[in-house]
Amino acid sequence: MTIQWTIVATFLYAEIAVCLLLCVPFISARRWQKIFKSALLNWFVQHGNLYFNVLIAILVLLFGDGIRESLKYGDLKDEEGTDIHLRPGSHMNVMMHLFRAQRNLYMSGFALFLVIVLRRLVTVISNTATLEAKSEAFEKQAKSATDAAQKLLEENEKLKKEGPGAENDAELEKLRDKIVDKNKELEDAKDKLDHVEADLQAVKKQAQGVNTEYDRLLKEHSKLQEELEAAKGGEGDKKDD
Repeated sequence: MTIQWTIVATFLYAEIAVCLLLCVPFISARRWQKIFKSALLNWFVQHGNLYFNVLIAILVLLFGDGIRESLKYGDLKDEEGTDIHLRPGSHMNVMMHLFRAQRNLYMSGFALFLVIVLRRLVTVISNTATLEAKSEAFEKQAKSATDAAQKLLEENEKLKKEGPGAENDAELEKLRDKIVDKNKELEDAKDKLDHVEADLQAVKKQAQGVNTEYDRLLKEHSKLQEELEAAKGGEGDKKDD
């Protein structure tokens, strides 16, 4: 491979490694969010954003070149279909160039697609960490409201046992009002917690779909690598002959 396609292949392998690392189950979403918000990574993003955009533009150009080369040699293969027996060397040369063009097309295409996958994975992980933090906060709020309501109920029962009285009745009314308010807060906290849990489940399902699509692309990439190795082996045998 030429230098530009070697760089594209290296970038593709790096993307695959990062995707696998982001899918590791024992690293929590909160830990990844802390890494994403770290000062070192932010500095790298600020200073490397321009170079990254240039690299993406180059990948787009190489992807377009791969499409052009594939169409070019695909047409040549169709034109030489009737002359295979007359010019076997020329046909073999066209097939070799067609295979290289298709290989380059797949490499640049997968590299561009994995950029989108990586961006989506980072977004999903960040959203999951945020929803988990909100869910924990709402759970604490609901527990606090429950404890306060329980305490007020105990005080209410205590006042009932002490007997009736104007002062006790006034205090009892206050306690009842507080109980009603706390019950409303508890219901609101439970509603918010249910909403956050529903959002969290939706994000997890979306992340699972992204992982499934990534596994499929990884299998296609492995198949392409096997075809490339087989083609290289066939080319080497031809040169030996």
